[in-house]
Amino acid sequence: MAVRLGLGLPQMRQYDIGRDVPAVARAAEEAGYESLWVFERILFPEPASQGLFGVPGLPWPDAYRSVADPLVTLALAAAATDRARLGTSVLIAPLHVPFQLARALASLDAASGGRVVAGFGTGWSLDEYAAAAVAPFERRGAVLDELIDVCHAVWGPDPVAYEGELTTIAPSVVGPKPRRPIPILLPANSPRALRRLVDRADGWMPVGAGAEALAPQWHKLRELAAERGRTAPVHTVLRVNARHTAKPHGGRERRPFQGNVEQIVTDLAAHAAVGIEEILIDLQDGARNAEELTAVAAEVYAAARAGGV
Repeated sequence: MAVRLGLGLPQMRQYDIGRDVPAVARAAEEAGYESLWVFERILFPEPASQGLFGVPGLPWPDAYRSVADPLVTLALAAAATDRARLGTSVLIAPLHVPFQLARALASLDAASGGRVVAGFGTGWSLDEYAAAAVAPFERRGAVLDELIDVCHAVWGPDPVAYEGELTTIAPSVVGPKPRRPIPILLPANSPRALRRLVDRADGWMPVGAGAEALAPQWHKLRELAAERGRTAPVHTVLRVNARHTAKPHGGRERRPFQGNVEQIVTDLAAHAAVGIEEILIDLQDGARNAEELTAVAAEVYAAARAGGV
């Protein structure tokens, strides 16, 4: 069976959010994309307390100077589409009040007819934590655990009741409910995070950095699931941050998903061969506007399907 393909929605500053998100969402669904995705960045610090991804000296990309709110973006896409699933890759859990985020996701799922996929992470930016986090950076794993607990409580039957470190819910009726259980996906880049994923989440959301690196990670995760007695399947959605160029990208140092459509599709095929169920292709950073993003996305989808991906 062919891998499912999803597309990252336009959230960056070169786009007119109110106009371009619905237009790109509709066009992507018509082209065949089965899911639409958003990411989260809440600010662009000048100067930053740390480099990109916490790597000393690595500059933040200029595109992060303005990134539209992920849930507002998904709501716009939901209203413009009928079938495509609506995913977050990822929401930074500690930047949200757990109860409020659980309710917002439930409302979006109800409004969209049961299409939401919730990807959660813990983030890395100390500046974002200073501006918005509900707990210190050192408590990020505990916050994610509580968010998962609160989501399961809020999305479950009434009366909802919960007591944790950040959240206390007296026995209450909380609605609307999701149309169906919302899948929870986690990136999981450490042994503790992998255990959390196996024990508490529905799936894995890695980042594409080469099929040769992805394959052993996937093997390790499946081994851990077997060791811990998991019987439910571990669903997979691979995020790839692609940069399209009209001409082939040459040289030995070409990174995965950089280059022309043929090169991007070659990389998609290599990653799909690892056994991933779905690939989210985010092309928005390299596109100048929504028209270019739509055109490249349609070309990539058609080439991928023609090539057996």
